[in-house]
Amino acid sequence: MINTDIVNISRPLTEMARLQPDTPAIIFPSKGCSVTFRELDQDSDCIAAGLGSIGIVRGMRVALLVPPSPELFSVTFALFKVGAVPVFIDPGIGARNMKRCLAEAEPEAFIGIPKAHLARRILGWGRKSIRITVVIAGGAIWGGVPLDELRRTASVSVFNAAQTGPDDVAAILFTSGSTGPPKGAIYSHGTFTAQVDTLRELYDIRPGEVDLPTFPLFALFAPALGMTALIPQMDFTRPGTVDPQQIIGPATTYSVTTMFGSPALLNRVGRYAAAHAITLPSVKRVISAGAPVPAAVLARFAAMLPEDAEIFTPYGATEALPVSSIGSREVLAETGAMTGEGHGVCIGRPVNSITIAIIPITDTPVGIWSDDLALPLWEVGEITVRGPQVSTAYLNRPEATKLAKIPDPSGGIWHRMGDVGYRDSSGRIWFCGRKAHRVITSRGTLFTIPVEGIFNTHPAVFRTALVGLGEAGSQQPVLCVELETKAGTPPQELIRSELLELGSRYPHTKNIRQILFHPAFPVDIRHNAKIFREKLAVWAAGKIA
Repeated sequence: MINTDIVNISRPLTEMARLQPDTPAIIFPSKGCSVTFRELDQDSDCIAAGLGSIGIVRGMRVALLVPPSPELFSVTFALFKVGAVPVFIDPGIGARNMKRCLAEAEPEAFIGIPKAHLARRILGWGRKSIRITVVIAGGAIWGGVPLDELRRTASVSVFNAAQTGPDDVAAILFTSGSTGPPKGAIYSHGTFTAQVDTLRELYDIRPGEVDLPTFPLFALFAPALGMTALIPQMDFTRPGTVDPQQIIGPATTYSVTTMFGSPALLNRVGRYAAAHAITLPSVKRVISAGAPVPAAVLARFAAMLPEDAEIFTPYGATEALPVSSIGSREVLAETGAMTGEGHGVCIGRPVNSITIAIIPITDTPVGIWSDDLALPLWEVGEITVRGPQVSTAYLNRPEATKLAKIPDPSGGIWHRMGDVGYRDSSGRIWFCGRKAHRVITSRGTLFTIPVEGIFNTHPAVFRTALVGLGEAGSQQPVLCVELETKAGTPPQELIRSELLELGSRYPHTKNIRQILFHPAFPVDIRHNAKIFREKLAVWAAGKIA
């Protein structure tokens, strides 16, 4: 009999190795290699034993800086089996942020490729806490025990995974830092398990499918869901610059059924496919996250897919994922047009395991949860969520935890998403932007997404960003505009006058009179889709001054 009190996120891999041992778990087309579920399970068993032999034990935090590769999968599942706690930090955050994140995480062990070890030694990453090091694809000269040496000296037939419970810490996932300093969200084995179960149910994902994930962390979900992960050749920190053929080619060759891509990647691949009349007949579903996906991008990419396929845009964050979801059919038939009329972006209905409440906007902590906090339908407030896939704290950040989490007297934690939105009469949630990006003028508060949605309908506009200059309460709203790059774009002064006329039709945009044209918006490194409005505000202030 299975003990349901024991939850270890490595278990689904071992189960898939039993059910479909010879099915590829991961394929690297550019390297011409693949690893079956049996091989991945056995290799992670072997590595788990080796990690234990050098002192990496249950509960120990281990910094992991490894690019997408067979070793990333094997080492990650090995750490889960040991019961150690991998610390995932996006390398694109920069050396200074990396050093600060490692100082906060206080890992006792460091596993990385030679380049990561070189940076660690030169820049002093984790100098106070790291005492065990493992090097991947390199020798001991880099300052660690080579992974291949661990494999040779610790070969085992079966490794008994740690009997962790649902509340035991499984990993630390650092946020991208796109809206503030990166913070380490604490994930339990129960959190991961709830995410896997929710994704399987929400999108009807079945073992034997082939997934093409273009975000490394999401790739790790594929083996747990019984899917083959097809890893494309690309710079994962720049999905918006991907070579479309590196996505379309493997997707066609390996009959991909599921694909994850940021809005920037879907935009680039969709434009290429439209220009070359390319389709993806095997794809059942596409999942896109990281920022709202424009209806035009959805329509263009949907044209590549079979009639019964759909593009889904789940809403969530590192601290809580997924929260809600909506499909492209509903967006293209109804809500996309409403976005263009200033209603915000519809992010769908809550998933079955999540409870959502909209509460009054405040920039201070909320000490205790009360059902009386919930606002009525249609009223804009902060989106808060509760459920098993919601992380309950940040690592070594008590003030950030206090600000983002609300204890519920009946048990559990509510997470404040930092986003504003409202609920409509059919139970759908509408996203209106980040709370920190709202512009508070003398006439009232403007929310970014309802404002930008109107101006984004102009055919010469690629995207817009609302920023506020000055002190809250008397801020000057400024609309930053990034134009389409296609030939035949009208002169900027003509576009400016047309945008002003467009804004004059709506009560919440009629007083926006300052418009600036920017060559290329600064965006986040994780998805290349979240606009750095803080940087744009500084740029706009300099332009106006």
